[in-house]
Amino acid sequence: MAAPENEKDIFGRIISEKEKRKLRVLNEEKKSEFFGFGMFGMVGWSVTAPTILGILGGIWLDKHYPQSFSWTITCLTFGLIVGCIIAWNWIIKEDQ
Repeated sequence: MAAPENEKDIFGRIISEKEKRKLRVLNEEKKSEFFGFGMFGMVGWSVTAPTILGILGGIWLDKHYPQSFSWTITCLTFGLIVGCIIAWNWIIKEDQ
Protein backbone atom coordinates (compact mmCIF):
# COMPACT_ATOMS: atom_id res chain seq x y z
CA MET A 1 0.00 0.00 0.00
CA ALA A 2 1.43 3.39 -0.97
CA ALA A 3 2.15 6.04 1.64
CA PRO A 4 0.02 9.19 1.56
CA GLU A 5 1.56 12.14 -0.32
CA ASN A 6 2.17 14.23 2.81
CA GLU A 7 4.35 11.49 4.36
CA LYS A 8 6.50 11.50 1.22
CA ASP A 9 6.86 15.28 1.52
CA ILE A 10 7.89 14.99 5.16
CA PHE A 11 10.42 12.27 4.33
CA GLY A 12 11.81 14.39 1.46
CA ARG A 13 12.13 17.41 3.75
CA ILE A 14 14.00 15.37 6.39
CA ILE A 15 16.42 14.02 3.77
CA SER A 16 16.93 17.52 2.36
CA GLU A 17 17.74 18.95 5.82
CA LYS A 18 20.24 16.16 6.51
CA GLU A 19 21.91 16.73 3.14
CA LYS A 20 22.22 20.48 3.80
CA ARG A 21 23.69 19.80 7.25
CA LYS A 22 26.28 17.38 5.81
CA LEU A 23 27.27 19.83 3.07
CA ARG A 24 27.64 22.64 5.61
CA VAL A 25 29.93 20.46 7.76
CA LEU A 26 32.02 19.49 4.72
CA ASN A 27 32.49 23.16 3.80
CA GLU A 28 33.48 24.27 7.32
CA GLU A 29 37.10 24.95 8.13
CA LYS A 30 38.74 21.87 9.61
CA LYS A 31 40.61 22.19 12.91
CA SER A 32 43.63 20.02 13.51
CA GLU A 33 44.15 17.67 16.44
CA PHE A 34 46.67 20.14 17.84
CA PHE A 35 43.89 22.69 18.23
CA GLY A 36 42.25 20.34 20.75
CA PHE A 37 45.51 19.92 22.67
CA GLY A 38 46.00 23.68 22.69
CA MET A 39 42.47 24.24 23.94
CA PHE A 40 42.99 21.63 26.66
CA GLY A 41 46.18 23.39 27.78
CA MET A 42 44.62 26.82 27.68
CA VAL A 43 41.66 25.74 29.79
CA GLY A 44 43.99 23.98 32.23
CA TRP A 45 46.20 27.01 32.73
CA SER A 46 43.17 29.31 32.92
CA VAL A 47 42.10 27.39 36.02
CA THR A 48 45.56 26.61 37.44
CA ALA A 49 47.11 30.10 37.34
CA PRO A 50 44.43 31.93 39.40
CA THR A 51 44.28 29.00 41.84
CA ILE A 52 48.04 29.07 42.45
CA LEU A 53 47.99 32.86 42.78
CA GLY A 54 45.17 32.52 45.31
CA ILE A 55 47.18 29.99 47.32
CA LEU A 56 50.27 32.21 47.33
CA GLY A 57 48.22 35.25 48.30
CA GLY A 58 46.52 33.25 51.06
CA ILE A 59 49.84 32.06 52.49
CA TRP A 60 51.10 35.65 52.53
CA LEU A 61 47.90 36.85 54.24
CA ASP A 62 48.10 34.03 56.83
CA LYS A 63 51.65 35.11 57.74
CA HIS A 64 50.97 38.86 57.90
CA TYR A 65 47.30 39.03 58.95
CA PRO A 66 46.36 35.89 60.90
CA GLN A 67 42.65 35.34 61.47
CA SER A 68 40.46 32.66 63.03
CA PHE A 69 39.90 31.28 59.51
CA SER A 70 42.44 30.25 56.90
CA TRP A 71 43.23 32.87 54.29
CA THR A 72 44.89 30.19 52.19
CA ILE A 73 41.74 28.10 51.84
CA THR A 74 39.63 31.20 51.26
CA CYS A 75 41.90 32.55 48.53
CA LEU A 76 42.31 29.06 47.01
CA THR A 77 38.54 28.79 46.68
CA PHE A 78 38.27 32.28 45.24
CA GLY A 79 41.10 31.60 42.76
CA LEU A 80 39.48 28.34 41.68
CA ILE A 81 36.13 30.04 41.09
CA VAL A 82 37.79 32.86 39.10
CA GLY A 83 39.75 30.30 37.06
CA CYS A 84 36.62 28.33 36.23
CA ILE A 85 34.85 31.50 35.11
CA ILE A 86 37.81 32.43 32.89
CA ALA A 87 37.91 28.92 31.39
CA TRP A 88 34.15 28.92 30.82
CA ASN A 89 34.32 32.27 29.02
CA TRP A 90 37.27 31.05 26.92
CA ILE A 91 35.39 27.92 25.85
CA ILE A 92 32.27 29.91 24.94
CA LYS A 93 34.37 32.36 22.92
CA GLU A 94 36.15 29.59 21.02
CA ASP A 95 32.90 27.75 20.37
CA GLN A 96 31.45 30.75 18.53
